[in-house]
Amino acid sequence: MKLIKVLFFYILGVMGIISISIVPSVIAERGIYNVFSYITAFVNFFAEFCQAENWVYIYKEQSFPIVEFLREPLLYSAEIFFSAIAAGFLGAFVLTLLTYFLPSFIMVPIKRVLNVLETVPDLMFAFMLQLFAVYLFKQLDTEVFTFTALGDEKIYFAPILTLSILPLISMYRLFLMMVEEEFLKDYTEFALAKGMGKLRILTVHILRNVFASVFYHSKLIVWGGLSSLFIVETLFNMRGITYYMIEDFRPIVIAVSLLLIFTPFFLLYQGAALVIQNEEKVEWTLIRKDLAGMKRWKLWKSLAKGGKLLFVHMQNPKFCIGFIFIMGFMLYSFFYVIFADVPVEQINFLKDAEGKIISAPPHPPSSEMIFGSDRNGRSILDEIIVGARYTLFFAILIAVLRVAGGFALALRYVSLKNHTRMLLDKVVDSIHFLPLSLIAYLLLRPILWSVGYNLWVYSLSERLTLEVLILTVLVLPLTTVLIGSEIKLIEKETFVLSAKTLGGDQKHIFWTHVFPHLSPRMFILFGQQFIQVMLIFVHLGLFQLFLGGSIFQDGILFEVPDSSTFEWGGMIGATREAFLSGKYWIILPTLGAFMFSIFAMQLIIQGVKEVQQRKVGVRVPVLFKRKRKTISLKRAVKTEEESFALTKSKKADPA
Repeated sequence: MKLIKVLFFYILGVMGIISISIVPSVIAERGIYNVFSYITAFVNFFAEFCQAENWVYIYKEQSFPIVEFLREPLLYSAEIFFSAIAAGFLGAFVLTLLTYFLPSFIMVPIKRVLNVLETVPDLMFAFMLQLFAVYLFKQLDTEVFTFTALGDEKIYFAPILTLSILPLISMYRLFLMMVEEEFLKDYTEFALAKGMGKLRILTVHILRNVFASVFYHSKLIVWGGLSSLFIVETLFNMRGITYYMIEDFRPIVIAVSLLLIFTPFFLLYQGAALVIQNEEKVEWTLIRKDLAGMKRWKLWKSLAKGGKLLFVHMQNPKFCIGFIFIMGFMLYSFFYVIFADVPVEQINFLKDAEGKIISAPPHPPSSEMIFGSDRNGRSILDEIIVGARYTLFFAILIAVLRVAGGFALALRYVSLKNHTRMLLDKVVDSIHFLPLSLIAYLLLRPILWSVGYNLWVYSLSERLTLEVLILTVLVLPLTTVLIGSEIKLIEKETFVLSAKTLGGDQKHIFWTHVFPHLSPRMFILFGQQFIQVMLIFVHLGLFQLFLGGSIFQDGILFEVPDSSTFEWGGMIGATREAFLSGKYWIILPTLGAFMFSIFAMQLIIQGVKEVQQRKVGVRVPVLFKRKRKTISLKRAVKTEEESFALTKSKKADPA
C-alpha cells in the first residue's frame, strides 16, 4: 500500500514538472494572460511526453537519447551538489558542538564572521575564488586549484567550496536556535540533575528531538543550493545538467532534465518522511473548526497593536539599528528621487580646468563622483540611492508575502484531514527539488526583456507586479507546508496537550501557547526568505534579467542591457567584467550596500527573536547588565541611608 502511495505521489510530481516545462514557450508565443492556450499546450505536450521516440536531445545538429546523453552531466552535477551539501551540514554540526563546549570569547568572532559571510552573494564567492587562484598563480607560478573548466574538463574544489558556504551558515543558525530551546526543556534539566554530560545530552537526546524540524527546514536549504548550482555551473563554465538544459531549450528537454533532478531527491526525502511518520502516532485535532473567525479575530487585533509592538521591539538595540538602517535608506531613496533635480548624474567625459579630457567612462572615484561611474558615465552613488527603493522594498514585500501568505494558508493546512494533508505535502515536494533561479529565469525572461530600446510588451507596473507574484507563488506552497509542519510539531508539546486537557479553547491555546513558540521560527524563515530574494535578484541580474525590466538597444541581446530601476541585483550581476578588468569601483560600492542591507536584516531578525524568546523563557543575554547592577547598588545604598536617617530621627523624637 505504501509503495502505491509513493508511486501516486511521484506521478503527481511528474505532472507538476510537465506543467512548468511548457510555461516559457507559452508565454513567449501567446502571452501570459492566455489561459486557454496554456491548457491546450499542456494537453499536446503531455501526449508528446508519453511517447518515448520524442525523448531526444539535439546537440550539434545530431539527435541522442535524452537520458543516455544527460547521464554523465547529471552525475557530475550530483557529485558537486551532494559534496557541497554534506560539507555544509557537517560544518554546521561541528560548529554547533563547538559553540557549546568552547569558551564564548572564541566562538563570538566565529559567529560574527558567519553573519558577514551570509551577506555575500554566492557569485561573489566564485569571483573571489577565481581572483585568488589567479593571484596565487602569479605569485607561485603554479596552479593551486583550477578555477574554470575548459571544454569537457571537470573541476571540483572551487564549485564545492562556493556552493557549501550558504548551506553551512543557514543550517548552523537553525541548529543554534533549536538547541537553545531544547536545553531549556524539562527533560534536559532532569538529565543535567542526574549528572549526565552536556555532550551526551546534545548528541543522544537533543539532536534526535530536533531531527524532524531540521528535516523540514533542510528542504528549503537544499532548494536554495539547487538554485546556486545553476549559477555556479555558469560561473565556473561547468558542463553540468543545467548547461545542457539551456543548450537545447525545448519543453521536452526541460521536462526530462527537471525529472532527473527531481527523482533522487524525491526518493531520499520520501524514505526519511516514512521514518518520521512511523514515529508520529498523535492525531492532530487541535485546530479543526472555526478557523476563518479565528484568523479575522486575531489578525485584525494584531494589526491594531502594531504600533505598540514596534515600540517594544525598538527597545532592542539590534532591532533598532537594523530597522533604522533599512527604513531610513528606503525613505531617503524615495525623497531623493522626488526632490533631486537630476536623480542620476551622468558625465561622459571629465575635464580639467583647461578643458582637457582626463577621464572617460567608467570614471574612477573622484571629487566629482565619490564612488566613480559605470560604463555609461552614470554616478554609482546616485544609482545605489535610486535603486534602494526598488531593491529593499520589493525584497521585503516578497519575503513578507511568502511568510504571511504561508502562515495564513498553514492555518487551513493543519485543519485538513491527514490523507488530504499528505497529498498536498507530496505535491509540494516536487517544487522543492526544482532550481528556483532556473525556474524564475524561464518564466521571467519573456516578461522582463525589452523588444527594443524602451519598447515593452508589458508596462512597468505589470512587470513589477508579475515578478512579485511569480517569485512569491513559486515559494508560497513551500512556506505553507513548512509553517504547517512546525505548528504540528509544537502541538505535540506537553504544555499544549496540558492546556487542551484543562479545557482551553482553540483561540486561547493557539495564540497563547503555540504562536509564541512559532513566531521566532517564522522570523528566522522571514530572514531566510529576504536573503533568498536578494540572491535571486543577483542571480537573475547575472543573466540580464533586472527587477522592473532589462533595456536592450534595439533588441540586441548580446550587449549588456540597462536597468529600468537601477536595482542592486542587476548592478552586481551585470558587472562581472569589473573583477576581470581591475575596475573594482564599479561593483564594490553596490556590493557593500547589498551586504549592509542583509546584515541590517539579520540584526532585525535577531532582535525580534530575542524579544520573542524572552516571552517563552529562553535566556537571552541582557545588555548593560553591569551598569544596571551598579544602578541598583546605588539605589540600595541610598535607600539604606534614608532608612538609617529615619530611624535616627525617630530615636531623637521625644514622643
